[in-house]
Amino acid sequence: MQKYAHILDLVRERNPLVHQITNYVTVNDCANMTICFGASPVMSHAPEDVVDMIKIASVLVLNIGTLDEKQIEGMLAAANGAKKCGIPIVLDPVGAGATPYRTQTAERFMNEFPISVVKGNAGEIGTLAGVSATVRGVDSGNISGDPKEIARSFAKEYGCTVVMSGAEDIVSDGKRVVGIVNGVPMMGKISGTGCMASAICGACIAVSAPMDGCITAMTALGIAGEEAAKTAKGPGSFKPAFFDAVASLTNEQFMKSARISEYQ
Repeated sequence: MQKYAHILDLVRERNPLVHQITNYVTVNDCANMTICFGASPVMSHAPEDVVDMIKIASVLVLNIGTLDEKQIEGMLAAANGAKKCGIPIVLDPVGAGATPYRTQTAERFMNEFPISVVKGNAGEIGTLAGVSATVRGVDSGNISGDPKEIARSFAKEYGCTVVMSGAEDIVSDGKRVVGIVNGVPMMGKISGTGCMASAICGACIAVSAPMDGCITAMTALGIAGEEAAKTAKGPGSFKPAFFDAVASLTNEQFMKSARISEYQ
């Protein structure tokens, strides 16, 4: 548990630059959450700008929540730059499975670039893994089969770390499978918690191995959600309390509250 808590310190000490091309619904929340966690965000998406910005970044986070051709052009330019520079890439395939456009875009990135982390809900991960899955818009869906084995198989096939969010977050690198049950239902009552989680996965893998970084990120946000829910009266008051809880999270609090299970 201590090795995960230590990653919190590393992010705050090193202040990695997290280059994010994300959706316009949650871009401000992702930027502020990155700051609260101890990293630095840059939200550059213009193809003319990303080729230079990626050279000074520590990690690239791609979120396909509000796709258009110009954004895809910027994502491709940034991903090519990250590939050349050896910078890890996090892909959040928002809505994959809901429309062919989203699914094909996510698959393109998976097939053309060395993605370090794929972070999505069960329906999105199931779609990309080729199993029967249901997705409604950008909301979480269902998959047929064991989520742990689907995550493990998908991670092994692509040589990446898979984060499948849900009541129990599943993280696998194709060998290990870890479950995390921190968090509260209120986190699903505000838009952007999944997008923010992808940003924080990026911040953590910038200073650690992808598997450990993602476990840290998902656990930390879950604990912060639990803390925020203690005082929140509803979604409106939960959101600022959530940001405050992330900013004030300590190693001691992390180790005391983390609920992480390692599966065979």
